[in-house]
Amino acid sequence: MKREEKDAIIENIVEQINVNNHFYLTDIGGLNAEDTSNLRRECFKNDIKLVVVKNTLLQKAFEKSEGKYDELFDVLKGPTSVMFTEQGNAPAKLIKEFRKGKDKPVIKAAYVEETVYVGDDLLETLVKIKSRNELLGDIVLLLQSPAKNVISALKSGGNILHGVLETLAKKEN
Repeated sequence: MKREEKDAIIENIVEQINVNNHFYLTDIGGLNAEDTSNLRRECFKNDIKLVVVKNTLLQKAFEKSEGKYDELFDVLKGPTSVMFTEQGNAPAKLIKEFRKGKDKPVIKAAYVEETVYVGDDLLETLVKIKSRNELLGDIVLLLQSPAKNVISALKSGGNILHGVLETLAKKEN
């Protein structure tokens, strides 16, 4: 591979790293052609970009990109593929579902919500991570709950007060 080709690949990866908030480093080596094709198809359906890349080029891309990815250098051994995504837990959910009856893909590391996760044993943790939008939705629901309770109490209190006033009015007659 010529130097220009390598530089183009590195720049493409740097752009992907800077554009996508989340990515997973996985090992899909050993999957047969059919399983690899199915994995790529599932990634496409879930808006996940799957890229197989040489470890040396990926490390150079990490070094050139905006973030700090030093912790990921240790896992750059053996076959490595990168799953780029906008939703932090999407690749973990896909991997969990895809691995039913298989042992691949294996998560080497993940960069989700500005945090590095190293090791396949963190799959369940990664599946449970909520996206920024999901967390904001939860906060909005929590903030709305007390307001709804107050409004409900005022409405029910209004009905009780109305009943008391009506009873008093009838007694006066």
